[in-house]
Amino acid sequence: MNVLIVESDPSLGALWQRHLQRQGMGVRVETSQSGAASALNARRFDVIILDVVLEQGSALAVSDLASYRHPDTRVIFVTNSAFFSDGSIFAISQNACAFLQSDTPPEDLTAMVEHYGRLT
Repeated sequence: MNVLIVESDPSLGALWQRHLQRQGMGVRVETSQSGAASALNARRFDVIILDVVLEQGSALAVSDLASYRHPDTRVIFVTNSAFFSDGSIFAISQNACAFLQSDTPPEDLTAMVEHYGRLT
């Protein structure tokens, strides 16, 4: 299973990456919209873990590009803010499958990636 993590905090992205790799997943970490776009143009990912509030770029642009290039790719949105806490992300992003807080335990996030990755 191939996973793309798009997270502005490199240490958090690396933490998630280690947990996912322990389960045998191929993981690429990017910290910006442009890095994520390059990754999506280079290959297909089964699941994207996407920070709603990127320091460089737009998470919704990343989600839209993923939906256009790879319609079956699932997106797990994560945030440490109140943005989209009403669930509206599911109406805005057609490939959104989950919405979690950034402090969700990495093992729980890994379980969700395994679950949604099997559905693609």
